Amino acid sequence: MNRKRIGFIGLGVMGSRMTRRLLNAGYEVIVYNRTPEKMGPILQQGATAASDISSLAKQSDVICTCLSMPSDVKAVYEGPDGILANSRPQTVCIDFTTVGMDTSIDLANQAKAKQIDYLDAPVSGGPEGAEQGSLTIMVGGNKTAFEQVSQILNVLGQNIQYLGDSGLGSVAKLINQYLVAAHSLAASEAMVTGVALGLRAEQLYDILRTSYGDSRMLRRHMETYVLPRNFEPGGALKYVLKDVNLAIELFAKIGLQPRTGNSAVEVLNLAVEQGLADLDMSAIIQPLEKQCEVVVKKQSGNA
Repeated sequence: MNRKRIGFIGLGVMGSRMTRRLLNAGYEVIVYNRTPEKMGPILQQGATAASDISSLAKQSDVICTCLSMPSDVKAVYEGPDGILANSRPQTVCIDFTTVGMDTSIDLANQAKAKQIDYLDAPVSGGPEGAEQGSLTIMVGGNKTAFEQVSQILNVLGQNIQYLGDSGLGSVAKLINQYLVAAHSLAASEAMVTGVALGLRAEQLYDILRTSYGDSRMLRRHMETYVLPRNFEPGGALKYVLKDVNLAIELFAKIGLQPRTGNSAVEVLNLAVEQGLADLDMSAIIQPLEKQCEVVVKKQSGNA
């Protein structure tokens, strides 16, 4: 089978797991990470280290990026030492980072001018989905380029959606993140209110998860993080704040007031001010708990 040589930049919580899946599928993978120590475990599994971004770009047929912030993406792609200046024509770039629509369109246009394809392909599913290869991947950009890398995407995800023009993958992901933030806040407000008024947290949660008030974010947050009081991140709160702010920019484009999004941003900012930025997104509940002087947690003995 003809295997493309893949360059992968960004070996954080998501990128490291995605890279392992590509290696396990038999792909030759060249990696680069700003923090070199993070490359160690991946190199032990068979990846090759690149000394810098430009050398990785020159050696790769497909380049994947999975970074934290839009500014990180622009820094990696642009400039004389970046991906676009050093990749060969017909290289396909797949950016798994959650960035704004305008950033995706801008990078796609810059890539096209150099006969390179740039696909915005943000993902949903968290570290578990990355590890299991069950991610949802939302792709915008040239359809021919998408088809050329579909085998690679199928190693990483189970729900691969081609959405059309550049930027539309980012739009879909940001709309998802808008709901993540809104649902997280609503679930947190509901649980804090119930506990403050005397309900037992586990009993209230059991009612909500079997009623119309149920949501995936309610279940995720309560079962894994809030009730056991373990806020080690799957998805850090600061990144959800970044995403919902980018989503609000989309609302401005169409003249719609982001009412629930604005409320989520208010509480997320409060959480950041209280030093919770690097905790899991479920820590959005903590400023509300502090305000009401309650803690939503499991009780010893029977629920």
